[in-house]
Amino acid sequence: MRMFKIVTQLMAALMVLMVSAANASEEKTMAQDFTLKSLSGENLRLQEMRGDVILVNFWATWCGPCRKEMPYLDELHQEFADLGFSVLGVNVEQDSNLATDFINELEVSFPVLFDNKQQVSELYKVDAMPMTVMIDRNGYQRVLHRGYVDGDEEIYRKIIKELIRE
Repeated sequence: MRMFKIVTQLMAALMVLMVSAANASEEKTMAQDFTLKSLSGENLRLQEMRGDVILVNFWATWCGPCRKEMPYLDELHQEFADLGFSVLGVNVEQDSNLATDFINELEVSFPVLFDNKQQVSELYKVDAMPMTVMIDRNGYQRVLHRGYVDGDEEIYRKIIKELIRE
């Protein structure tokens, strides 16, 4: 258990350094804009959220790590919402009813969007589940994280704090 904690702390430090290095770099990648229908029935456009730090999480109900990660993402959303941070959950399944049932059961507070035709998933080259993209206040993609293991939420927390401070 101690070794796991050390590895998690090292990974977190490395991710924060990567964010800092990306900030110092002249060449940044602008996050691809998209509009998707949300669970509430409204369309949500990423570009309209510029000015906030955004964590976009691509997920599916059949993905065990996605299901495990979801409550942690909701905690992060609630913890940092007042500081200009949001989580967007992008479900990639063709049948959004499965996702709707799952989200209603969990009662997450962040917007859940439906990418039924996988257009946004293709735009972001989603090749793993879950896949998390962090976008800074200026709309630049700063972090790309594939998969989920216990402790990743602490890595996210440190990166979120760093991006909020910028």
